[in-house]
Amino acid sequence: MKRRRFKQLTRTDRLNIEKYMRQGMTKQAIADALGVSLRTVYYELKRGQYVHTNSDLTEEIRYSCDVAEAVKKYNGTNKGPQLKIGNDHELAAYIEQRIAGDGYSPAAVLGEIQVQGLKFKTSICKSTLYSYIRKGVFLSLEMRDLPRHGKKKRGYTRTHKKGARASAGTSIEHRPEEVNARTTVGHWEMDSVLGKKKTKPALLVLSERLSRKELIIKVQDHTAASVVRALDRLERKMGSPAFRATFKSITVDNGSEFADVDGMERSCRRKGPRTKVYYCHPYSSWERGTNENTNGLIRRWFPKGTDFSKVSVQEIQKVEDWLNAYPREILGFLSADAVFSTAFAACV
Repeated sequence: MKRRRFKQLTRTDRLNIEKYMRQGMTKQAIADALGVSLRTVYYELKRGQYVHTNSDLTEEIRYSCDVAEAVKKYNGTNKGPQLKIGNDHELAAYIEQRIAGDGYSPAAVLGEIQVQGLKFKTSICKSTLYSYIRKGVFLSLEMRDLPRHGKKKRGYTRTHKKGARASAGTSIEHRPEEVNARTTVGHWEMDSVLGKKKTKPALLVLSERLSRKELIIKVQDHTAASVVRALDRLERKMGSPAFRATFKSITVDNGSEFADVDGMERSCRRKGPRTKVYYCHPYSSWERGTNENTNGLIRRWFPKGTDFSKVSVQEIQKVEDWLNAYPREILGFLSADAVFSTAFAACV
């Protein structure tokens, strides 16, 4: 299999596609032979298709290198002025890989280029990049490849409902101001990402408020006992002193899985507390904004209805690593890992 590449197909490539189609090769086999994505082959076959009349007067759809080449040239006459990115194939390839391959947003990939000082022949701004994607300038990148498809984040609707479950522990109203202001490291938000059914395995997600560092733990089910067991395992793995230094406080909602405040706060290895748990007001998801945003990122990889009993720990770890390496605009396009390491080292 050839190495995947990101560049315009040549006439030789098109001649090979025509030959491969006559030989009855699959589209995936053609993509592998050319070293391009499967989507590129689909686009090219659509561009060069024509209706062929057989000797028995029946018709069938075929691919023609000449038709595809003519369509390409015609489309090129309608593109207007020369695009800035037109001669910078390395930048185009990098953007396509980061967005279509790695799930980055346009802002994230451009921010990463700037922060890491990556050098290309040209540079473009976010609005220009969106414009290029909408116009179909990239060979393997469309609006549907964008994480949010260009949609703006919805606003929160603050509601207050009667009969809400009372908080099991200390209200968020008593949380120290330094936690609210995100000025110190070690204060986390915790939430659950449910799978196919509440009785099935779920994900316990912890988000550090200052750095946005994420920790994802697979739990047996959506119960308070599973949450306590997950925190106990984490404390045993880290050791009590390291756990207390890392998890100074945890803010949760009033879900039933967080009802055992004593179990979450007390240490499983020594007498005394290991962390402090604060509870949001009922129906106030904006009070855990970091969690809410993170859960949306996780859903890119594990959509609603995912059966987590069929998802391996390695797959979950891969998503956790992706989250912690992702360039965050709110962090000046630094990664959560970088900010957390720096902040934690400064306070030790």
